[in-house]
Amino acid sequence: MNRTIPLFPLNLVAFPYQNLNLHVFEPRYKELIADCLEDNSTFAIPSYVKNKVEYGTEMEIREVTKRYEDGKFDIKTRGKRIVKVLDMENPYRNKKYAIGAIEEIPNRNNGDVLLKEEIYEAVQEMYDLVEVDNRQLSMDFQVFDIAHQIGLSTEAEYELIQLTEERQRQRFVLDHLKVILPKLRDIQRSKELIQMNGHFRKYNPPQEF
Repeated sequence: MNRTIPLFPLNLVAFPYQNLNLHVFEPRYKELIADCLEDNSTFAIPSYVKNKVEYGTEMEIREVTKRYEDGKFDIKTRGKRIVKVLDMENPYRNKKYAIGAIEEIPNRNNGDVLLKEEIYEAVQEMYDLVEVDNRQLSMDFQVFDIAHQIGLSTEAEYELIQLTEERQRQRFVLDHLKVILPKLRDIQRSKELIQMNGHFRKYNPPQEF
């Protein structure tokens, strides 16, 4: 279904079902948020990653935590769904901000159990290697739940939101984790060697010498 929606482009990737806090200070976006609050409507954050506005996430405003006298806002938002911007008018008529025609991108939560278990083990190892305290991953996670926590570049996150099936996203992040985990293990070994410097160490010389 195609429809029009206010656009708030940012150089980041917002994911569905994830919370995002925003400090809104530009005049055009102060107007956008004020209009959304008045109409109880949503807006989209297209990711301005590759010098264009195309894919992004529709957002709903969950809470206004602070409203400033000069019209600025601190707001809590949450992602709803991935959208593709088909066309946009910037600025829109008598508004300061852009409004665009969007297409809702379908999402299939057809995850693979074995891939999910492999990702779970890899993420838990990553947490241990980077010494993240008190972070345990629940087994009912979806890829979007962890996407901001596994060291993806903004460009890689942008690729991720264009995948329409959970199984595709699982393979994508698993490939990423298989690349970074060996590097993290090497860093951990280097840290351990550095910490051992200056301490007595037990050596076992080769028997043939």
